[in-house]
Amino acid sequence: MKVPAKPIRPGRKTWPPEGAPVRSLILEEELAAGSMTVLERRRLGLWKLEHRLGRDSFWTLLTTEDGGGLALRMACWQGGGEASAKRRSQGWDIHCPLGLYTVVIHAQEEERTLLRWTTTFTPVTDLLPTVSPRDVYVLGTGGAPSWARGEVKAAQRGLNSGLVFFTVEAEAALGAGLYFQNLTALNPYFEALGTRPDGVVGGVWPEIGYQPPNSPAIYGDAAHPLRGGEAVVVSDAYLALSPRRPPNCKESGRLFLTLLGDIYRRLDKPTPDHRDWPARAEQTLQDLRRSPKATIRHYGDLYVHPYTASEYPDVMVQLAVLTAMSRYSRWRGRAHPLEAELAAGLSRFHHRPLGMLRRYLPNVGKDKDRDAVDSWYLYHPLMNLGRLAQGGHEEARKLFKATVGYAVKAARHFRYAWPVQYKARDFSIITAERNETGLGQTDVGGLYAYVMIQAYEITGDRTYLDEARGALSAIKGLGFELNYQANVTAWGAAACISLGRLLDDTTYLDLAHTFLASFFHNCLIWESEIGNAKHFKNFLGATCLQDAPYMAIYECYESVAAFDEILKADVPGLSSGARMLMAEYRRFALDRSWSFYPDALPEDMLATDIRNGHIDRELSFPLEDLYADGQPAGQVGQEIYGCGAAFVFASIAFHRMDGMPFQLFCDYPAEVEQIGEREVGVAVYGPDDCPCALRVVDAPEGARISVRMDDEPLEAKRRQDHRQYVVQPGRRITVSWCV
Repeated sequence: MKVPAKPIRPGRKTWPPEGAPVRSLILEEELAAGSMTVLERRRLGLWKLEHRLGRDSFWTLLTTEDGGGLALRMACWQGGGEASAKRRSQGWDIHCPLGLYTVVIHAQEEERTLLRWTTTFTPVTDLLPTVSPRDVYVLGTGGAPSWARGEVKAAQRGLNSGLVFFTVEAEAALGAGLYFQNLTALNPYFEALGTRPDGVVGGVWPEIGYQPPNSPAIYGDAAHPLRGGEAVVVSDAYLALSPRRPPNCKESGRLFLTLLGDIYRRLDKPTPDHRDWPARAEQTLQDLRRSPKATIRHYGDLYVHPYTASEYPDVMVQLAVLTAMSRYSRWRGRAHPLEAELAAGLSRFHHRPLGMLRRYLPNVGKDKDRDAVDSWYLYHPLMNLGRLAQGGHEEARKLFKATVGYAVKAARHFRYAWPVQYKARDFSIITAERNETGLGQTDVGGLYAYVMIQAYEITGDRTYLDEARGALSAIKGLGFELNYQANVTAWGAAACISLGRLLDDTTYLDLAHTFLASFFHNCLIWESEIGNAKHFKNFLGATCLQDAPYMAIYECYESVAAFDEILKADVPGLSSGARMLMAEYRRFALDRSWSFYPDALPEDMLATDIRNGHIDRELSFPLEDLYADGQPAGQVGQEIYGCGAAFVFASIAFHRMDGMPFQLFCDYPAEVEQIGEREVGVAVYGPDDCPCALRVVDAPEGARISVRMDDEPLEAKRRQDHRQYVVQPGRRITVSWCV
């Protein structure tokens, strides 16, 4: 039954509030006047849920007894006009002067409240949408936006996930919420209008949520309209609510991951394709060995070009390729001769007077500042030296021990808050801040802590653990500004997990959630089909820097390696949301990363104006950059130091055992151990409630293979080159065979 809404009192004595968004004042006035028509009232757990028809919008109100809560604008026809609403099985049809809105609503109340609404619009004639209002308004006591007190903790950056995470200061059922706009469903809308969803989710308190991107026609550019009579999804929104307000940044990170996990579980996700990373790794080895565009000699030693036939040898590049290759050598059971050649020239980067690893060789050209240090660049090569040392490489151990002292000196000088770039000799700052926020390389403390833990494990000196503790303790109050570079942030999370275990201190687990929340805030949790982006996989990609416009493979595969390390540690207290997002990032990276290789892309979408070197589609080296808005790929260049992706993905996802006549692939982290002459056990790590793929690859013809989970046989889906089984983490999995 349609009844008038009860009027509310104005939110403040000095109403309207100074500086409030105009739309929130309009809503406040409309609520105060009681002019909306109530279409339906019901309970949703602690909430009172109402559907209302206003002067130009269809609303759903979620309120508590004191009137506080949220007003959700699920459809809007600008300019107003008479409208009618008709109930349907899971939502409403709203007829308005512009056309028909169909709103489908799903609501559930379990431990936390979760809503989803999908709005489809069928215009009566061809339309060019103009500036639209946002769709979420926080209501204070009495139902007034002007009384709402709270804060936006994180909002969409660029073309990353369309989300806004907010907290509310109220003694009511609402303490925090995560709004998520499923941009995948909106691809046809973006294509129809020739627009893109750049920074469309955010807002100014108390008006937040999604604001559809404008038609370029507003600015005088040519654009296609929404076609009359053709239905298009204009919103597919999720809202996860928590009654608890997190008291600090650490708790905010954990809650963000929990709410994002709630939503992610319900998203329609693409199906990853199987990729032959071992074959890609072997081709990469051949190209590194044979192509003059890949390597160069200095002082008689062999060094890797950072980009195709371009740029000077670089210690980070050399060690990134060498460490990944060493990992692959252990997996394949034999070292490639190139590994020893690349290791032989490492000492040339050692600047003995300062006791540090310099970025360039002593003979670098005058166009480079050999004294400049990029903060993360000091510690990343040390991390890879530490890996080699822990793997038994004696020269790497000596070089690590000879240079770690300078690393500590630098950290103490900057009091564990690093600038972007400084001078090696006197620590004078070249570039202090990354942007107008006043922040430097905020996540370097995590990478430094990781190196310090390695130093402790290599030397046994507990002073290094004190250094790790000092660096992580200095990371306070950064929250979602913590991420500077994706892989560095991921290693910071791994450092927190390791240090917490070594010191038996669970507070570092909270900090790990902060690192991970900042990482996943910068992810593309949707599949863009804008322009050229329709030609490559991009779901769950991470932009390489906090303000970068592109995804990069180097940061991607390193993040996967860090997440594997965290998940295999199987630490109690790591939230289910964190486990799931890390495992899922890995799953999609094993497919998505294939698209970075130029031979996997249409030739006409490759960049022709290239910053570093050139693109050679015949070489099995990846491009540095892919863009969610469909810009030409590879504008930065074809990065040879990214070739470690094939080595790392082959060695972590494909499992080999002596006597096992096939390989086992798992898209979640896994460990395989021999338990019988023709039987292995598989331990899979990740969230217990998420299934993943286990594949038997390259099995001999006629082989009889049995895969069991908790002693129950599993049925295989046969593909041309593998057999696929669905398994779950935390279950007992065995694979046996007879040839």
